[in-house]
Amino acid sequence: MLFSGRDLRKLIIPLIFEQLLAVSVGLVDVLMVSQSGEAAISGVALVDNINRLIIQVMAALSTGGAVVCSQFIGKGKKEDSRKAGAQLETVLFIFSVIMTLFSITCTRPLLGVIFGKVEESVMECAVLYFVVTSISYPFLGAYNAGAAIFRSVGNSKISMEISILMNLINVGANALFVFVFQWGVFGVAFATLLSRVTAGIVMTAFVLSRKNPVKIENISELKPIGSIIKKILTIGIPSGIENGMFQVGKLSVTSMVSTFGTASIAANSVGYTIIDFANIPGSAMGLALITIVGRCIGAGDKEQAKMYTKKVIKLAYIGDWACNIVLFLGAGFFANWFNLSLEAHKIAVDILRAFSITSLFIWPLSFTLSNSLRAAGDVNFTMTVSIASMWIFRVGSSYLFGVVFGMGVLGVWIGMFIDWAARSVMFVWRFASGRWLNKKSLA
Repeated sequence: MLFSGRDLRKLIIPLIFEQLLAVSVGLVDVLMVSQSGEAAISGVALVDNINRLIIQVMAALSTGGAVVCSQFIGKGKKEDSRKAGAQLETVLFIFSVIMTLFSITCTRPLLGVIFGKVEESVMECAVLYFVVTSISYPFLGAYNAGAAIFRSVGNSKISMEISILMNLINVGANALFVFVFQWGVFGVAFATLLSRVTAGIVMTAFVLSRKNPVKIENISELKPIGSIIKKILTIGIPSGIENGMFQVGKLSVTSMVSTFGTASIAANSVGYTIIDFANIPGSAMGLALITIVGRCIGAGDKEQAKMYTKKVIKLAYIGDWACNIVLFLGAGFFANWFNLSLEAHKIAVDILRAFSITSLFIWPLSFTLSNSLRAAGDVNFTMTVSIASMWIFRVGSSYLFGVVFGMGVLGVWIGMFIDWAARSVMFVWRFASGRWLNKKSLA
């Protein structure tokens, strides 16, 4: 067996805490900025959708690096794994710097194109938050690259520890800037920037240290190597297109929500912030599958790849049920944490309860299972299914239920649930067929 029970616990448990800490950053930001009113919440929420897009592309590139590193390790090629880690750092640095420069120079036009005409108070908050947080992209890229490298060697404890540090800085700085200095949206954005800068610097130090079994020995190793970058991008580009189009679809839906008014925008933002916590087990299991299945494929053991996938999916469902039952019962209580109007509070409770019921059955199949296919190199299938389902079902159904049928934000979320169902059916079929295991190993 490639992974003992102890190995799985060592990989998965820190990932769960890391995901908890990662989503806590967003929760703290929304909670803090809610003290400045719904315009501030809405402005931050709109920009967070763009930030999620960029972060998702970074995550896709990191996935490419993690898959390549894991397959090399499974094949026993440690030196190639080290080179892959160095090239991942280079790829993410270039991408994140370009995104920072683009975001800073095109802030208002970009927001105007994506979100159209929103209240001026909302737009001012969005512009301020976007400019400050976009400066953090290179540091967030360094953190993501390092986390992927350590996950590939089975050590997710490092990224968990850095996430703890990042959250402590974010919470402390938010409290200082918002409640003491009264900086409002700028205070929340600056706190996020400081936490990400610190995380990026500390993670880079670990990547270069002896704690990294495939550490970068020399700065010259960061010089682009076409053959290895090609392997990373073989996974990273389809995954990036998939994640990017997924977020573009969400932005389209968010633009739809923005026409429903400030209360709907605020409720939608709060809903997305809270459900991130219910998704933690499934998200953590998905990250673990990249390392687990990648190692199995690198070692040429397809049966273990299938066996571990089934085992981890079962664990994802156990965690999913535990979190979503709590969410359904406590939806009103959780919504009370935010400074919402009565109208926004009611909308938030409705969408949280609808989410928790639906997620019980199909969320892990829609989002966790697909990472096994990606780790085996079946990225073109996951990309095609995800993009088609996004535009046909999520965007199309959201418009149908939200606008045509007049169901508002709840209708938009129903469209999202239909998207999940379509993805789940296709991914389960692909897994059962065994075709995902026919891809050539990158190692």
